[in-house]
Amino acid sequence: MHAAPLHHLRRFQHITYIDDFPDMSDLSIPAAGDADWWQSMPALQRVVSDLLAAELAQARPGRAAPAQPWPRGLDFVRDLGADSLELLGMGTALAEALHLDRADVDARLLARPCLDDWVEAAGAALRAGGGAGKMPLTFRTSGSSGSPKRCTHALATLWQETLALAQLLPRRRRILSLVPSHHIYGFLFTVLLPRALGIADVLDLRSATPSTVLREARPGDLVVAHPGWWEQAARLAPRFADDVVGTTSTAPCPDPLAQALADAGLRLLQIYGSSETAGVGWRFAAGDAFSLLPWWSRSDSERELARSLPDGGTAAYPLQDSLAWEDARRFRPLGRIDGAVQVGGVNVFPAYVAEVLCMHPKVAHASVRPMRPDEGRRLKAFVVPVAGAGAAGLDALQDALREELLAWCAERLGTAERPAAISFGERLPRQASGKPADWIIDA
Repeated sequence: MHAAPLHHLRRFQHITYIDDFPDMSDLSIPAAGDADWWQSMPALQRVVSDLLAAELAQARPGRAAPAQPWPRGLDFVRDLGADSLELLGMGTALAEALHLDRADVDARLLARPCLDDWVEAAGAALRAGGGAGKMPLTFRTSGSSGSPKRCTHALATLWQETLALAQLLPRRRRILSLVPSHHIYGFLFTVLLPRALGIADVLDLRSATPSTVLREARPGDLVVAHPGWWEQAARLAPRFADDVVGTTSTAPCPDPLAQALADAGLRLLQIYGSSETAGVGWRFAAGDAFSLLPWWSRSDSERELARSLPDGGTAAYPLQDSLAWEDARRFRPLGRIDGAVQVGGVNVFPAYVAEVLCMHPKVAHASVRPMRPDEGRRLKAFVVPVAGAGAAGLDALQDALREELLAWCAERLGTAERPAAISFGERLPRQASGKPADWIIDA
């Protein structure tokens, strides 16, 4: 990976691991070429591959996606069986995310359905149109209805955040990546951060087991993962080498998990943010409040934050969570405003999953919620069948309907959205007050 100049970091060289963020109010954006991430061919190939793999997986619900990272020379038609509609969707997703000219999709990409050609075409377009680091990026997430939501960010604001992250994570020599690079968290930490820190080695270890990653980690490494991965790693009772640092985002990291990793010798940076805002706050210690990154400030509205932009302007960003403020700079997240929960680092919407279940002709009512900690980390569903379709006590009918519903969900929902357990009853669980209630799996 291309190593960027570090002249813009020198004023902070005395900083090691810090409890209070340095005053960065006068931080200027360095030369635009430092942020031109597409100049690194390995980074460009990872971003393009991850984008295309995600689009193909969305077009093929219920079918396993090819393992990442994709090899060079991959042919989408020959090796993946992609048809013309799938190729069009992949090309459109690439053009949308990287803000390429749609003419390039029609004239260059569709005529050459090969990974190497698409990476080359994307790089050429970015080099031609991204002068002075002006090319924005669009990341996709899930909206409040479960449909994709597009979040566009100027490269300058992402680079501003990257420089701050570089101050929190000094002396890193390698990055071990367990996250996709086309999501905003992965892009910041595995594409931009290596340029800011001059890191040449970014290892994509998503296909490796946690035990393999733990054996690979060595002093100076930064392990970029999400809470689901860290939970699996913690179950192995690891002992981290000195000076191995981790980072986690995309979902809340439970305090007991963060403390267990700290006890094992890991220094874990937790980042609070979203696809809509990018990073907002950070903390190192389990149980601490999050501290705002320097350019964020509280707004008069409880559902917005104010951001100072690199060009001197300001903008308001909607919050995805309710926040409890301890003072002007420190806060604790209280939960999603829009009802989303996290499964395996992915935003999912239980209400939407319940709607999909209720579309089945044998389902009268359904409720979906996350499993309890002692049950697992996936979604679970409670289904009230229509009369005669598997009422309580009819075990054979319930078993058959359960298999039907699992297949139904596999055809219509992404992996993280699919309930891993389905229970049945004559009515949905409710409290005495009439509010929805939890249930024990298979009760």
